[in-house]
Amino acid sequence: MHIEKVNIYPTNMPFQGDFPHSRRNALVAQNLVAEVIADKGRVVGYGEGAPRMYVTGETQEKAVKSAAGLIAEELFPWDLVDVSQIWAFVDRLSGEKSINTAVCCIEMALLDALSKAQGKSMMEYFPGDFCGDKVFYGATVPLASRERVAEVCKIIDGLKIKKLRLKMGVSYEKNREIVQVVKEFFGDHCDLRIDANGAWDFSLAVKHLALIRDYDIKVVEQPLMPGDPKIIDLAKNTDRYGITLMADESACTLREVQKIMDEGFYKMVNVRLSKCGGFRNSLRIIDTLRRSGYAFQIGCQLGESGVLSAAGRILCLLCKDAKYYDGSYDKFLLKENVTEEFVSFGLGGQASALDGLGLGVKVNIDSLKRLSAPFGPVSLRRP
Repeated sequence: MHIEKVNIYPTNMPFQGDFPHSRRNALVAQNLVAEVIADKGRVVGYGEGAPRMYVTGETQEKAVKSAAGLIAEELFPWDLVDVSQIWAFVDRLSGEKSINTAVCCIEMALLDALSKAQGKSMMEYFPGDFCGDKVFYGATVPLASRERVAEVCKIIDGLKIKKLRLKMGVSYEKNREIVQVVKEFFGDHCDLRIDANGAWDFSLAVKHLALIRDYDIKVVEQPLMPGDPKIIDLAKNTDRYGITLMADESACTLREVQKIMDEGFYKMVNVRLSKCGGFRNSLRIIDTLRRSGYAFQIGCQLGESGVLSAAGRILCLLCKDAKYYDGSYDKFLLKENVTEEFVSFGLGGQASALDGLGLGVKVNIDSLKRLSAPFGPVSLRRP
Protein backbone atom coordinates (compact mmCIF):
# COMPACT_ATOMS: atom_id res chain seq x y z
CA MET A 1 0.00 0.00 0.00
CA HIS A 2 1.49 3.29 -1.17
CA ILE A 3 0.44 6.20 1.10
CA GLU A 4 0.38 9.53 -0.72
CA LYS A 5 -1.15 11.89 1.81
CA VAL A 6 -2.40 12.19 5.38
CA ASN A 7 -4.97 14.79 6.43
CA ILE A 8 -5.55 15.70 10.07
CA TYR A 9 -8.94 17.27 10.77
CA PRO A 10 -9.57 19.07 14.07
CA THR A 11 -13.26 18.37 14.71
CA ASN A 12 -15.89 19.94 16.96
CA MET A 13 -18.49 17.30 17.81
CA PRO A 14 -21.71 18.97 19.08
CA PHE A 15 -23.59 17.37 21.96
CA GLN A 16 -27.34 16.92 21.68
CA GLY A 17 -27.96 17.56 25.37
CA ASP A 18 -26.43 18.52 28.69
CA PHE A 19 -23.83 15.96 29.79
CA PRO A 20 -21.34 17.57 32.18
CA HIS A 21 -18.94 16.08 34.69
CA SER A 22 -16.56 17.60 37.25
CA ARG A 23 -13.82 18.38 34.71
CA ARG A 24 -15.88 19.22 31.66
CA ASN A 25 -19.00 21.22 30.84
CA ALA A 26 -18.76 22.03 27.13
CA LEU A 27 -21.25 22.10 24.26
CA VAL A 28 -18.83 20.34 21.89
CA ALA A 29 -16.10 17.71 22.10
CA GLN A 30 -12.87 18.83 20.46
CA ASN A 31 -11.39 15.78 18.74
CA LEU A 32 -9.17 15.08 15.74
CA VAL A 33 -9.61 12.70 12.82
CA ALA A 34 -6.75 11.43 10.64
CA GLU A 35 -7.37 10.47 7.02
CA VAL A 36 -4.78 8.25 5.29
CA ILE A 37 -5.06 8.34 1.49
CA ALA A 38 -3.27 5.59 -0.43
CA ASP A 39 -3.00 3.88 -3.82
CA LYS A 40 -4.17 6.91 -5.79
CA GLY A 41 -7.20 7.38 -3.57
CA ARG A 42 -8.49 3.83 -3.88
CA VAL A 43 -7.78 3.19 -0.19
CA VAL A 44 -8.74 5.64 2.55
CA GLY A 45 -8.36 4.91 6.26
CA TYR A 46 -9.57 6.89 9.26
CA GLY A 47 -8.58 7.23 12.88
CA GLU A 48 -9.73 9.43 15.75
CA GLY A 49 -8.32 10.78 18.98
CA ALA A 50 -10.04 12.68 21.78
CA PRO A 51 -7.53 15.01 23.50
CA ARG A 52 -8.46 16.06 27.02
CA MET A 53 -6.24 18.47 28.93
CA TYR A 54 -7.23 17.04 32.32
CA VAL A 55 -6.30 13.50 31.20
CA THR A 56 -3.05 13.57 29.21
CA GLY A 57 -2.33 17.31 29.10
CA GLU A 58 -3.25 17.44 25.41
CA THR A 59 -5.41 20.12 23.83
CA GLN A 60 -6.83 19.76 20.35
CA GLU A 61 -4.22 22.15 18.96
CA LYS A 62 -1.35 20.30 20.64
CA ALA A 63 -2.65 16.92 19.48
CA VAL A 64 -2.90 18.08 15.85
CA LYS A 65 0.69 19.33 16.01
CA SER A 66 1.82 16.07 17.60
CA ALA A 67 0.05 14.04 14.92
CA ALA A 68 1.74 16.08 12.20
CA GLY A 69 5.05 15.48 13.94
CA LEU A 70 4.46 11.72 13.97
CA ILE A 71 3.80 11.69 10.24
CA ALA A 72 7.00 13.65 9.65
CA GLU A 73 9.01 10.98 11.51
CA GLU A 74 11.67 9.31 9.37
CA LEU A 75 10.23 5.86 10.13
CA PHE A 76 6.62 6.69 9.25
CA PRO A 77 5.46 3.75 7.05
CA TRP A 78 4.63 5.50 3.77
CA ASP A 79 4.95 2.13 2.02
CA LEU A 80 2.83 -0.17 4.14
CA VAL A 81 2.60 -3.89 3.38
CA ASP A 82 2.34 -5.54 6.79
CA VAL A 83 0.84 -4.68 10.17
CA SER A 84 4.22 -5.31 11.82
CA GLN A 85 5.39 -2.00 10.31
CA ILE A 86 2.70 -0.15 12.27
CA TRP A 87 3.67 -1.89 15.50
CA ALA A 88 7.35 -1.13 14.90
CA PHE A 89 6.53 2.53 14.26
CA VAL A 90 4.50 2.86 17.47
CA ASP A 91 7.10 0.96 19.50
CA ARG A 92 9.79 3.47 18.53
CA LEU A 93 7.84 6.44 19.90
CA SER A 94 8.52 7.99 23.29
CA GLY A 95 5.70 6.37 25.24
CA GLU A 96 4.94 9.70 26.92
CA LYS A 97 1.26 10.44 27.54
CA SER A 98 1.67 13.93 26.06
CA ILE A 99 1.32 12.39 22.56
CA ASN A 100 -1.13 9.55 23.33
CA THR A 101 -4.11 11.06 21.51
CA ALA A 102 -2.03 11.69 18.39
CA VAL A 103 -0.57 8.17 18.47
CA CYS A 104 -4.05 6.67 18.83
CA CYS A 105 -5.38 8.71 15.91
CA ILE A 106 -2.53 7.96 13.48
CA GLU A 107 -2.16 4.28 14.42
CA MET A 108 -5.90 3.75 13.94
CA ALA A 109 -5.95 5.41 10.52
CA LEU A 110 -3.02 3.26 9.37
CA LEU A 111 -4.72 0.09 10.64
CA ASP A 112 -8.01 1.03 8.99
CA ALA A 113 -6.31 1.74 5.66
CA LEU A 114 -4.17 -1.42 5.69
CA SER A 115 -7.03 -3.72 6.63
CA LYS A 116 -9.18 -2.24 3.86
CA ALA A 117 -6.34 -2.69 1.36
CA GLN A 118 -5.95 -6.31 2.48
CA GLY A 119 -9.70 -6.99 2.43
CA LYS A 120 -10.11 -7.81 6.11
CA SER A 121 -11.55 -6.55 9.35
CA MET A 122 -9.18 -4.75 11.70
CA MET A 123 -10.04 -7.41 14.30
CA GLU A 124 -7.90 -9.89 12.38
CA TYR A 125 -4.68 -8.09 13.33
CA PHE A 126 -5.04 -8.94 17.02
CA PRO A 127 -4.69 -12.14 19.07
CA GLY A 128 -7.99 -13.89 19.73
CA ASP A 129 -7.13 -15.49 23.09
CA PHE A 130 -9.60 -13.32 25.00
CA CYS A 131 -11.95 -12.55 22.11
CA GLY A 132 -15.72 -12.62 22.58
CA ASP A 133 -18.57 -12.37 20.09
CA LYS A 134 -20.68 -9.98 22.18
CA VAL A 135 -20.14 -7.05 24.50
CA PHE A 136 -22.57 -5.61 27.05
CA TYR A 137 -22.10 -1.88 27.55
CA GLY A 138 -22.97 0.00 30.69
CA ALA A 139 -24.38 3.53 30.84
CA THR A 140 -23.26 6.81 32.38
CA VAL A 141 -25.37 9.25 34.39
CA PRO A 142 -24.19 12.88 34.15
CA LEU A 143 -23.44 15.39 36.89
CA ALA A 144 -26.69 17.25 36.32
CA SER A 145 -29.96 18.44 37.84
CA ARG A 146 -32.41 16.04 39.46
CA GLU A 147 -34.68 16.40 36.43
CA ARG A 148 -31.89 15.68 33.94
CA VAL A 149 -30.67 12.69 35.94
CA ALA A 150 -34.22 11.29 36.04
CA GLU A 151 -34.53 11.84 32.28
CA VAL A 152 -31.30 9.92 31.63
CA CYS A 153 -32.37 7.14 34.01
CA LYS A 154 -35.59 6.73 32.05
CA ILE A 155 -33.61 6.25 28.84
CA ILE A 156 -31.25 3.77 30.52
CA ASP A 157 -34.17 1.85 32.00
CA GLY A 158 -35.79 1.64 28.57
CA LEU A 159 -32.56 0.09 27.28
CA LYS A 160 -32.60 -2.40 30.18
CA ILE A 161 -29.02 -1.56 31.16
CA LYS A 162 -28.14 -2.34 34.77
CA LYS A 163 -24.45 -1.42 34.99
CA LEU A 164 -24.31 2.30 35.74
CA ARG A 165 -21.54 4.83 36.25
CA LEU A 166 -22.51 8.04 38.04
CA LYS A 167 -20.50 11.23 37.54
CA MET A 168 -19.69 12.97 40.81
CA GLY A 169 -18.75 16.58 41.56
CA VAL A 170 -17.37 18.54 44.51
CA SER A 171 -20.74 19.05 46.24
CA TYR A 172 -21.57 16.21 48.62
CA GLU A 173 -25.23 17.21 48.67
CA LYS A 174 -25.44 17.21 44.87
CA ASN A 175 -23.72 13.85 44.65
CA ARG A 176 -26.05 12.36 47.24
CA GLU A 177 -29.03 13.64 45.28
CA ILE A 178 -27.78 11.96 42.08
CA VAL A 179 -27.25 8.64 43.86
CA GLN A 180 -30.68 8.85 45.50
CA VAL A 181 -32.45 9.59 42.20
CA VAL A 182 -30.73 6.64 40.54
CA LYS A 183 -31.57 4.32 43.44
CA GLU A 184 -35.19 5.50 43.45
CA PHE A 185 -35.36 4.58 39.78
CA PHE A 186 -33.54 1.24 39.79
CA GLY A 187 -33.69 0.06 43.40
CA ASP A 188 -31.23 -2.72 44.13
CA HIS A 189 -31.33 -4.03 40.56
CA CYS A 190 -28.22 -2.25 39.34
CA ASP A 191 -24.44 -2.35 39.61
CA LEU A 192 -23.29 1.14 40.63
CA ARG A 193 -19.92 2.82 40.06
CA ILE A 194 -19.11 6.45 40.75
CA ASP A 195 -16.50 8.58 38.98
CA ALA A 196 -15.13 11.81 40.47
CA ASN A 197 -12.58 12.47 37.70
CA GLY A 198 -10.04 13.37 40.39
CA ALA A 199 -12.14 16.28 41.69
CA TRP A 200 -12.18 15.28 45.37
CA ASP A 201 -9.68 15.95 48.11
CA PHE A 202 -9.13 13.40 50.87
CA SER A 203 -11.63 14.90 53.33
CA LEU A 204 -14.39 15.02 50.72
CA ALA A 205 -13.65 11.45 49.67
CA VAL A 206 -13.90 10.26 53.28
CA LYS A 207 -17.16 12.17 53.68
CA HIS A 208 -18.60 10.07 50.83
CA LEU A 209 -17.72 6.71 52.40
CA ALA A 210 -21.00 6.33 54.29
CA LEU A 211 -22.96 7.19 51.15
CA ILE A 212 -20.92 4.66 49.16
CA ARG A 213 -21.55 1.92 51.74
CA ASP A 214 -25.23 2.69 52.27
CA TYR A 215 -26.03 2.60 48.56
CA ASP A 216 -23.89 -0.47 47.81
CA ILE A 217 -21.61 1.30 45.34
CA LYS A 218 -19.09 -1.23 44.05
CA VAL A 219 -16.35 0.91 42.50
CA VAL A 220 -15.01 4.45 43.00
CA GLU A 221 -13.16 5.72 39.94
CA GLN A 222 -10.31 8.24 40.25
CA PRO A 223 -11.46 9.93 43.48
CA LEU A 224 -8.29 12.03 43.92
CA MET A 225 -6.02 13.85 41.51
CA PRO A 226 -3.19 11.76 40.04
CA GLY A 227 -0.20 11.87 42.36
CA ASP A 228 -2.16 12.84 45.48
CA PRO A 229 -0.28 11.09 48.34
CA LYS A 230 -3.51 10.83 50.34
CA ILE A 231 -4.55 7.92 48.11
CA ILE A 232 -2.63 5.75 50.62
CA ASP A 233 -4.96 6.73 53.47
CA LEU A 234 -8.07 6.59 51.31
CA ALA A 235 -7.23 3.06 50.16
CA LYS A 236 -6.99 1.94 53.80
CA ASN A 237 -10.54 3.20 54.36
CA THR A 238 -12.02 1.73 51.19
CA ASP A 239 -10.30 -1.64 51.70
CA ARG A 240 -11.94 -1.86 55.11
CA TYR A 241 -15.37 -1.68 53.49
CA GLY A 242 -14.67 -3.79 50.42
CA ILE A 243 -14.84 -0.81 48.04
CA THR A 244 -12.72 -1.01 44.89
CA LEU A 245 -10.72 2.03 43.76
CA MET A 246 -10.25 2.28 40.00
CA ALA A 247 -7.51 4.37 38.35
CA ASP A 248 -8.32 6.39 35.25
CA GLU A 249 -6.47 9.68 34.82
CA SER A 250 -3.66 8.15 36.89
CA ALA A 251 -3.21 5.33 34.34
CA CYS A 252 -2.37 6.72 30.89
CA THR A 253 0.85 4.80 30.15
CA LEU A 254 2.32 1.39 30.84
CA ARG A 255 4.82 3.00 33.20
CA GLU A 256 2.01 4.61 35.21
CA VAL A 257 0.07 1.33 35.32
CA GLN A 258 3.13 -0.57 36.54
CA LYS A 259 3.54 2.01 39.31
CA ILE A 260 -0.13 1.61 40.27
CA MET A 261 0.28 -2.16 40.45
CA ASP A 262 3.44 -1.86 42.56
CA GLU A 263 1.73 0.49 45.03
CA GLY A 264 -1.49 -1.53 45.22
CA PHE A 265 -3.82 1.30 46.24
CA TYR A 266 -5.95 1.05 43.10
CA LYS A 267 -7.38 -2.41 42.40
CA MET A 268 -8.73 -1.74 38.91
CA VAL A 269 -7.69 0.28 35.85
CA ASN A 270 -9.81 2.03 33.21
CA VAL A 271 -8.23 1.49 29.77
CA ARG A 272 -9.30 3.92 27.04
CA LEU A 273 -7.87 3.92 23.52
CA SER A 274 -7.30 7.64 23.15
CA LYS A 275 -6.02 8.09 26.70
CA CYS A 276 -3.62 5.15 26.48
CA GLY A 277 -2.20 5.78 22.99
CA GLY A 278 -4.09 3.41 20.70
CA PHE A 279 -4.37 -0.35 20.30
CA ARG A 280 -0.71 -1.30 20.64
CA ASN A 281 -0.22 0.57 23.90
CA SER A 282 -3.66 -0.27 25.34
CA LEU A 283 -3.24 -3.99 24.73
CA ARG A 284 0.23 -3.91 26.23
CA ILE A 285 -1.29 -2.37 29.37
CA ILE A 286 -4.09 -4.95 29.40
CA ASP A 287 -1.67 -7.87 28.99
CA THR A 288 0.37 -6.54 31.93
CA LEU A 289 -2.76 -6.29 34.08
CA ARG A 290 -3.85 -9.80 33.10
CA ARG A 291 -0.54 -11.34 34.05
CA SER A 292 -0.89 -9.89 37.55
CA GLY A 293 -4.58 -10.71 37.92
CA TYR A 294 -5.53 -7.02 37.99
CA ALA A 295 -9.10 -6.09 37.08
CA PHE A 296 -9.75 -3.62 34.28
CA GLN A 297 -12.54 -2.03 32.30
CA ILE A 298 -12.68 -0.75 28.73
CA GLY A 299 -13.76 2.89 28.75
CA CYS A 300 -14.25 5.76 26.33
CA GLN A 301 -13.95 9.54 26.10
CA LEU A 302 -17.05 11.70 26.21
CA GLY A 303 -17.87 12.87 22.68
CA GLU A 304 -16.31 10.14 20.56
CA SER A 305 -17.58 9.99 16.98
CA GLY A 306 -18.47 6.74 15.22
CA VAL A 307 -14.80 6.28 14.28
CA LEU A 308 -13.50 6.01 17.84
CA SER A 309 -16.66 4.18 18.92
CA ALA A 310 -15.99 1.53 16.26
CA ALA A 311 -12.40 1.18 17.43
CA GLY A 312 -13.62 0.89 21.01
CA ARG A 313 -15.99 -1.89 19.93
CA ILE A 314 -13.02 -3.84 18.60
CA LEU A 315 -11.07 -3.39 21.85
CA CYS A 316 -14.10 -4.49 23.88
CA LEU A 317 -14.55 -7.64 21.80
CA LEU A 318 -10.86 -8.46 22.24
CA CYS A 319 -11.34 -8.34 26.03
CA LYS A 320 -14.10 -10.67 27.18
CA ASP A 321 -12.39 -10.65 30.59
CA ALA A 322 -12.96 -6.92 31.21
CA LYS A 323 -15.09 -6.12 34.25
CA TYR A 324 -17.06 -3.28 32.61
CA TYR A 325 -17.50 -1.75 29.16
CA ASP A 326 -18.31 1.86 28.30
CA GLY A 327 -18.67 3.28 24.79
CA SER A 328 -20.71 3.37 21.57
CA TYR A 329 -22.62 6.37 22.93
CA ASP A 330 -22.48 8.62 19.84
CA LYS A 331 -26.16 7.97 19.02
CA PHE A 332 -27.17 9.26 22.45
CA LEU A 333 -24.69 12.11 22.89
CA LEU A 334 -23.96 13.69 19.50
CA LYS A 335 -26.10 15.93 17.31
CA GLU A 336 -23.91 15.11 14.31
CA ASN A 337 -21.45 12.38 13.45
CA VAL A 338 -18.58 12.01 11.00
CA THR A 339 -19.74 8.49 10.11
CA GLU A 340 -22.71 7.57 7.93
CA GLU A 341 -24.18 5.55 10.77
CA PHE A 342 -24.14 5.81 14.53
CA VAL A 343 -22.29 3.08 16.40
CA SER A 344 -24.71 1.91 19.06
CA PHE A 345 -26.08 -1.11 20.93
CA GLY A 346 -29.33 -2.91 21.66
CA LEU A 347 -31.27 -3.86 24.77
CA GLY A 348 -29.10 -4.68 27.73
CA GLY A 349 -26.26 -2.75 26.10
CA GLN A 350 -25.62 -5.74 23.85
CA ALA A 351 -23.51 -5.28 20.73
CA SER A 352 -21.40 -7.41 18.40
CA ALA A 353 -18.72 -6.89 15.77
CA LEU A 354 -19.45 -4.35 13.05
CA ASP A 355 -19.72 -5.62 9.49
CA GLY A 356 -17.33 -4.53 6.78
CA LEU A 357 -13.64 -4.00 6.25
CA GLY A 358 -11.31 -2.03 8.51
CA LEU A 359 -13.11 -0.39 11.41
CA GLY A 360 -16.47 -1.34 9.93
CA VAL A 361 -17.80 2.20 9.54
CA LYS A 362 -18.05 4.56 6.59
CA VAL A 363 -16.97 8.18 7.06
CA ASN A 364 -19.06 10.92 5.47
CA ILE A 365 -16.41 13.27 4.10
CA ASP A 366 -18.87 16.17 3.81
CA SER A 367 -19.77 15.85 7.49
CA LEU A 368 -16.10 15.57 8.41
CA LYS A 369 -15.26 18.76 6.53
CA ARG A 370 -18.23 20.62 7.98
CA LEU A 371 -17.39 19.58 11.55
CA SER A 372 -13.78 20.70 11.08
CA ALA A 373 -14.74 24.14 9.74
CA PRO A 374 -13.46 26.82 9.82
CA PHE A 375 -10.04 25.24 10.36
CA GLY A 376 -9.89 22.56 7.69
CA PRO A 377 -7.28 19.82 7.66
CA VAL A 378 -3.54 19.92 8.19
CA SER A 379 -2.21 18.03 5.16
CA LEU A 380 1.09 16.19 4.86
CA ARG A 381 2.19 14.69 1.57
CA ARG A 382 4.60 11.88 0.92
CA PRO A 383 8.16 13.24 1.04
